[in-house]
Amino acid sequence: MGSPQDSTDPLHALPTPVTRVGRDALEAILAKPASAVIGLDFDGTLAPIVPDPEQARAHPGAVPALAALAPKVASVAVITGRPAGVAVRNGGFAGVPGLEHLVVLGHYGTERWDAVSSTVSAPAPHPGVAAVRAELPGFLDGIGAWQGTWIEEKGRAVAVHTRRAADPQAAFEALRAPLTDLATRHGLIVEPGRMVLELRPPGMDKGVALTEYLRETGAESVLYAGDDLGDLPAFAAVEKLRSDGIPGLLVCSGSDEVTELRERADLVVDGAAGVVELLSALAAHLG
Repeated sequence: MGSPQDSTDPLHALPTPVTRVGRDALEAILAKPASAVIGLDFDGTLAPIVPDPEQARAHPGAVPALAALAPKVASVAVITGRPAGVAVRNGGFAGVPGLEHLVVLGHYGTERWDAVSSTVSAPAPHPGVAAVRAELPGFLDGIGAWQGTWIEEKGRAVAVHTRRAADPQAAFEALRAPLTDLATRHGLIVEPGRMVLELRPPGMDKGVALTEYLRETGAESVLYAGDDLGDLPAFAAVEKLRSDGIPGLLVCSGSDEVTELRERADLVVDGAAGVVELLSALAAHLG
């Protein structure tokens, strides 16, 4: 097995984490890959951020990299706020040889798609989502929402985007408190992201989803890569696991919009392309 510093192929050189715990985690993954889980966000991590989320697609190299890596580790889990089926479609994950060890945990883990069965399992939707969905257009009009904001239907959640507004950050800040009030009235919470405010049910986040999945698989090490505020609970979960003796490597898919993620990461890579390079390098080192 290779180490973070060794590579027989310079095109697949593994980057070195900047922290000792990160380097130890990478060594653990390389030493015992069959007990390692690779956790990955979708938008901004496997797929580049685009102005219209409906047009987001996995980086062209993502599926080949995952297909090369997945058979060599315990599992690959894509953990996303999107519906599981949408992530599968936009990622191109269905029916790909080598991805039998892939699962997609959609809606922050509320939904689950398994590559082996190609089916999605999920509980009944929260009634507050339907109520917010019906009320939101008039609500935004009533508070004089900034021009250029728009609503994304996410099935078990509803999101308000500000990236197209004349001043995206100002629109984001102006809408945060009133949308939080609306969500609270209907038993929901607001999940802030990169110029987006998502209204969704409480009780599940990427940290909970990741922790439960690692417990299910009996993982002895984990890598988690993300780019947005919604990934902070997963970062916190990995930090907790490290304190319990389970090595964990935290990877930030580089963004200047979420500095806290960069500051807590063991390794920062250059967006979705950098994540693909990292996954390809891991696969190459595992032979």
